[in-house]
Amino acid sequence: MVHLQLNHNSPVPLYHQIKDILLQRISDKVWKEGDLIPTETELMDEFNVSRTTLRQAITTLVNEGLLEKKQGKGTIVKSLKFTGTLGRLTGFAEEIMERGYLPTSKLLRAELRDDLFIEKKKLNVEEDGSILLIQRIRFANDEPIALEKSSWPEHIGNILMEHDLAGAKFYEVLEDNEIYLKKANETISAVNATQYEADLLGVSAGTALLQMTRLSYGINGEPVEFTQTKYRSDRYQYNVDLNR
Repeated sequence: MVHLQLNHNSPVPLYHQIKDILLQRISDKVWKEGDLIPTETELMDEFNVSRTTLRQAITTLVNEGLLEKKQGKGTIVKSLKFTGTLGRLTGFAEEIMERGYLPTSKLLRAELRDDLFIEKKKLNVEEDGSILLIQRIRFANDEPIALEKSSWPEHIGNILMEHDLAGAKFYEVLEDNEIYLKKANETISAVNATQYEADLLGVSAGTALLQMTRLSYGINGEPVEFTQTKYRSDRYQYNVDLNR
């Protein structure tokens, strides 16, 4: 693993470099949840920067929910919480990698089904047709973050099944086969974890989950993907920018 180093000659602002270094230490669990990070004076000496620059880096991580200032104690590491941005059509792996974490998956099930009538209707599949159902646990840095259930028309499912479904980045596979997504509709709601879901995600039964339902369309306007993902609400949130 490459460890980031501060470069005073880089065009990247110093506060941003420091933020990335601190983020790597949290990601690598050098500093664990609940740990106090070094004092401002210690970090200023380590990086040879001003208090203003250091505070800008720390404030950014506080605003992102990774650090928390405790009155009379210092700054502590909060639990990792990933933020998805509405308005961008990206996959889970892309989102996690953009934030410097390692995405992995565990395949629970992959099978062709002809009895999922809601999914077939969403995907415009004929009544006697089949769809590929894939269920996975999604991880970030080996921590379970979400349960994903995706459905695909059979002709696309046949392409996906040629790959390792546990590790494949589905959108990349589609693009490699000249299948491009143009848009998607998403619905977000709150649900409670069943005992089965709770066991897979490492939470208690009844815990609030953030459920995202996505229907994606190709450039020809035909539906390509119908996916329902249930996120741990203590590890994932959505961010929306609003303008007036």
